[in-house]
Amino acid sequence: MSESHTIVRTTQVRKTFTMGNQKLEALKGIDLEIQAGEYISIMGPSGSGKSTLFNMIGGLDKPSSGKVFIDEVDIAQLDAFELAWLRNRKIGYIFQTFNLIQVMTALENVMLPMTFGGMDDDNAMERGVELLRMVGLDKRFNHKPQELSGGQQQRVAVARSLANAPSIILADEPTGNLDLSTGAEIIELLRELSHEQGVTIITATHDYKMLNVSDRVIWIVDGRIDKIENRDQLDIHVGEIAARE
Repeated sequence: MSESHTIVRTTQVRKTFTMGNQKLEALKGIDLEIQAGEYISIMGPSGSGKSTLFNMIGGLDKPSSGKVFIDEVDIAQLDAFELAWLRNRKIGYIFQTFNLIQVMTALENVMLPMTFGGMDDDNAMERGVELLRMVGLDKRFNHKPQELSGGQQQRVAVARSLANAPSIILADEPTGNLDLSTGAEIIELLRELSHEQGVTIITATHDYKMLNVSDRVIWIVDGRIDKIENRDQLDIHVGEIAARE
């Protein structure tokens, strides 16, 4: 793991959505610090605010009040170009629905963020091949998403998230559309990335199998942090969870 420092920090983050004549306060003052290289799971029931917090950290939405810092940069102060640069270079995204471009091959999907980042085609192709090999898809370079299983598509998404060597990977329900066994493989793959490459992994998830690999679990209830637990404080283990599912 790389030398620890605070890579994500939020101070009194609040988010209010307006729905007709009503206002819904999704986040009610979130203070949080995440260290570089940590594997963090944000967990909570549907409607708790965990996905909203996830979007704040990823710069996909802005808080109604409060601040979000990435490497001590207040991302609310960035203009559209600066924010796009930060998201492209600092943050990799993995989505529940994979979000692969259907007309592109696995390799082309992985190369896309590098192309947007200004890398030339030869270097982007070389790195794309390396990343697909890393996630176990060395024989699937030229397959399009419809020719891949759900687990293989998510592996492509993991490779794509690493394209520009980000310091943070945000994974939104990365196992949500996968079966139990395949989901466990993706969780293990993310754990390896965190431990071997020092990448900070932040997941928003309902998947209790994440608990066994997380350094800390942040429990969100009704727009607030209910508790933060270290791995050694958790009393649920993967074997027990698998037996329940």
